[in-house]
Amino acid sequence: MSSNAKSRMLSRAAQDIAPNMIVNLGIGLPTGLLQFLPQDFPVCLHSENGIAGIGPQVAYDDADRNLIDAGGAYISPIKGASYFDSATSFAIVRSGRLDLTVLGAFQVAANGDLANWMIPGSFTPGAGGAIELAQKAKRVIVTTMHTDKNGKPKIVENCNLPLTAKNCVNRIYTDMAVLDVTDNGLLLVEIAEGNSLQDVINATAAPLILPQAEPPTF
Repeated sequence: MSSNAKSRMLSRAAQDIAPNMIVNLGIGLPTGLLQFLPQDFPVCLHSENGIAGIGPQVAYDDADRNLIDAGGAYISPIKGASYFDSATSFAIVRSGRLDLTVLGAFQVAANGDLANWMIPGSFTPGAGGAIELAQKAKRVIVTTMHTDKNGKPKIVENCNLPLTAKNCVNRIYTDMAVLDVTDNGLLLVEIAEGNSLQDVINATAAPLILPQAEPPTF
């Protein structure tokens, strides 16, 4: 993914974070949303290692070595930030207090199944908190490339990788499109600038529901 395509995708996803939400940003691409939120935007960012009230990431030389997010990046706290143990952090997740979680993906199925923790034969650190985040957050969105490094679609009719959770994803943001998971399948909502409708169809291994009008671009 080019840096422009990545930035465009993350910027578009950040637009759907509403004021006063409690939001968890998953490891990898999702943490990049933080840079696209306006300064002093009223949102509470949660990290499962025990922080609520995450501010911008900071450089190593400026970092408090005790403050990292779940992916190990050095972060800054905002006014009113709180710290707690993992048991409390996951109690927040399990009790459904997260308005939104943003996760990465290896595959997303047309029915909202998510596979994002293991590729057989490759190293994996374990399933991690994504299993519970995907099941317990009020809304689950995914940020991912539309295809993998070999050009294979990551948006598929059925996942063939180990599942993180079933029927959990509400919306998918890729470098090519925005897709909504509906009861009838994947609805094409928007197309990324520089891509055609046929480009998106060709890169997707699942049927798409096409809007009656030309989809807007982002």
